[in-house]
Amino acid sequence: MEQCGTELITPHNTNRKTKTQDQTPLRRYKSRWKAEQLFAWLQNYRRISTRWERRLTNYSAFVHLGCILIPLSHMQKVRKRRPKLIG
Repeated sequence: MEQCGTELITPHNTNRKTKTQDQTPLRRYKSRWKAEQLFAWLQNYRRISTRWERRLTNYSAFVHLGCILIPLSHMQKVRKRRPKLIG
């Protein structure tokens, strides 16, 4: 891979004693993970993964709706896990 000019940016294991990478490439890795995970989460919605809509505006609206529903569902999961304070 080095002969082609490709740089490996995957993170090391947490138990590794000597760190050979600085944090700059790992920032790219984390942002790439977010984008790939968003597309994976969007595939959970059948109407988006199989394009039923003929018009681009309708399909785009459902993609936007999916992008809104994903963070809302994750916030709901976090809210259920949070312990209630007695006060």
